[in-house]
Formats: sequence, C-alpha cells, structure tokens
Amino acid sequence: MKMIIDTDPGVDDAIAIALAHALPEINLIGLTTVFGNTRVDQSSRNARFLLDMLGSDAPVAEGAAKPWNDYPFEPSAWVHGPEGLGDLAEVPQIGKNHPLPAAEFLVEMARQHKGELVICAIAPLTNIADALALDPEFADNLGKLVIMGGNLHCPGNITEYAEANIYHDPNAADAVFASNLKTVMVGLDVTLQTLLVPEDFAALAASAPTTGGFINRISEFYLKFYKEVANLDGCPMHDAAAILACSDPDWFGHETTGLKVSSDGDNIGATLADTSRPNVQVATKIDAKAALSKLKSALSHLH
Repeated sequence: MKMIIDTDPGVDDAIAIALAHALPEINLIGLTTVFGNTRVDQSSRNARFLLDMLGSDAPVAEGAAKPWNDYPFEPSAWVHGPEGLGDLAEVPQIGKNHPLPAAEFLVEMARQHKGELVICAIAPLTNIADALALDPEFADNLGKLVIMGGNLHCPGNITEYAEANIYHDPNAADAVFASNLKTVMVGLDVTLQTLLVPEDFAALAASAPTTGGFINRISEFYLKFYKEVANLDGCPMHDAAAILACSDPDWFGHETTGLKVSSDGDNIGATLADTSRPNVQVATKIDAKAALSKLKSALSHLH
C-alpha cells in the first residue's frame, strides 16, 4: 500500500510515523506537513528528524502555515511540548524539504499513483482541502483518505464539542467532507479506547533502544498531560489508530453517513451527521486489543 502521511508531529504523530515505517504492508512514499500541534516549520523539521532516525528516505513536503479564512491558531505546546516532541528543547535540522509545496505534492502523487495512493491525514485538514482546490481530479485520483479526527457519538477533546484536528481548521475540514473523496474518519469514538500505558513505553525502550527509547522519552510529557487533564493512566493511540485503519480495516466497525463541520457558535469544529453530504465511513468500533498488540509488536522490531 502506497501511503503519504499528512502530519504535524507531535508525540502521537511520531508513534504513527514509526508504525507506518515498521509495517511491511505500507510503502511510505512521503510526509506532508501542516500547522497543528506545532508551527509548520517545526512540523517539517520534526518530520525530517523522525524519518532520519527511522532510516527512511521518504521526502517531506511542507504545507499550510495557517488555517483557512484566518481562523485563529495556537500550537498545542501544553500537550506535545514546546518543540512538539515532549520535553526536547532542541530538535536538529536534518536535510531539506521537497521542492513542491504539500498540496502540489499530494496532487502529483495522486496522479502518478491513480487509485492506489492512501493519504493518512493525522493533522488539521488544510493541505487536503488545498489539494482539492488545486486539482478537480484529485478526489478521483486518490485511492482513499483516512483521517484521524472528529467525533460523532462522544464529546470533543479540545472543546466539549470538537476534536482538535478538526477544530484547528473547521472550514477546510468541511470542504473535505463536502468533496467526493473516498473518506474514512477515525475519530475519538474509537481512539479513546486504545490506551498506551507507561509500562508499554518502557518495554519499547528495552526492545528497540534507539526508536523505542526516543518514543519512551517523548511520551513522558504526553502521559503527564493526560494524567493531569483527563486523569488517565495512559495516552490514547490517536494517530496510530488511523494507520491501523489503513493496514487492518477489518478491526474497525463503521457507520456510513455524510458529515458537515460547524463553523461558528459554541460547537465550532463539531463533526455532525448530514445526510445531504457524500458518504463517509465513520469508525465507531475497534478491536483495541488487536490494535495495541500490533502497534507494540511492530515498534519493538525497530532499531
């Protein structure tokens, strides 16, 4: 499976990128970066750093620096750390970005790999919406879009109503759901069922000292946030769940509905059922035990 991850790394993004690299059924042909957990320049730097650590030569194409319509945005430093990777104060600049901007890169790759390419979007959906605006054939060329974001039957995680990735650019997300992209939404309805606990990260550090050790280190900041804010003894496997929805779709149960995103009022960023819209597969069930087991096994075999 040819995959591009659209990302804003981010602790759980780092885990998802490592998982995609580790799975033999996924051919990671690039990362596209966007604002979100971090500023877009930090996202690109972190993406290049992570790929170098993993030994991947996938390119990084930098995308949107801000949301559509000048919607206000602040990086999520209190969740992921000041540079996006836990308590790391400095992340080295390694390599350079791909010459094409993210939206152009996505359009070109979808054209080259017509019907085959899967985009796993684990960040605000600005780059995806920009690609739709750039090329009227993008939706037909793309094989599938799998999103980590949204919430249909449960509360949000950044407000009572909204999940963070959708909330950070509600207008772009709404444009994606209005399109005829073949879309799967893996949101809080399932990701909150997949808790990684400190012992899981310690085991990773023991079995994969370089990558697992790094993930163990950056997870401490993330785990602390979830303990203080949600009183959880672990952190949800948000972004990695979307990767597994690509590799192991049978582990997920879905509802089929159109979606719209609220763009004003108290519930701004909420993902709402709308039967007048094109259908989206919304994940509502997950085999959490199988998902967590595959994640831990795959990452334990990294260096």
